[in-house]
Amino acid sequence: MTFQERLDAVADDFGRLCVGADPQPSVLDAWGLADTPAGVREFSERFADAFAGRVALVKPQVAFFERFGAAGFAVLEELIAALRAAGTLVLADAKRGDIGSTMAGYAAAWLGPGSPVACDAVTVSPYLGVGALEPAATAADTALGGVFVLAATSNPQALDVQQTPGVDGLTLAQKVADDTAALADTYPRATLGLVVGATLDRLHVPSLGAFSGPILMPGVGAQGASIAGALELAGSARNRAWPAVSRAILRAGPDLEALRRAAESFTV
Repeated sequence: MTFQERLDAVADDFGRLCVGADPQPSVLDAWGLADTPAGVREFSERFADAFAGRVALVKPQVAFFERFGAAGFAVLEELIAALRAAGTLVLADAKRGDIGSTMAGYAAAWLGPGSPVACDAVTVSPYLGVGALEPAATAADTALGGVFVLAATSNPQALDVQQTPGVDGLTLAQKVADDTAALADTYPRATLGLVVGATLDRLHVPSLGAFSGPILMPGVGAQGASIAGALELAGSARNRAWPAVSRAILRAGPDLEALRRAAESFTV
């Protein structure tokens, strides 16, 4: 099945919630764990026990693993394997973006068969142009995977860039959305999605009505957005929106049942 078909299948079972796996120092401390590779491994094992086979989609924030180098990546490999073995889809929040063979290398790492960190999907940055992401679309087409392109993020620093109109009058965010839709038409076995911040003002959200892929919407929970607000922001694309929640769920840990109840409270 394509990533979109797998998304639809797990959504039928578990709803459209993406749970973030973010072993940042504050979370580790709240769980009584050391900010070390051993602490991250304990976090990851408890996280997998809580959510593997119980939620539709998990989004590990790669930065919180790779800060420990090879030891961190080893833990990430184990977490990815445990989640995927249980049928939970994994979206690597890696935000990679480059050109040519370098982009192909990133794509092979996160989507390529045989890669130790291969996931079902990966986030990418379009700053060098959506066309430069073609190697990622090619890899996703081969692996039947997904690529989520940053379109309109919720950090305030992004507004000056993403809302800037181009020569055609479209904002950069809208052009990214439109160009991603066009790229998706070229790679029918790949699933191309967008990342749109759930905390954005409606004026800053690109038109999504003509975009047929999934919409990842981070910012629900600790950042202030609600599930209802995210779906309203998605408008006509609400049935393809995947709200993402990290800290608001993780702060219920380390108790497994409390973590599961926290995830269940964010019904999509």
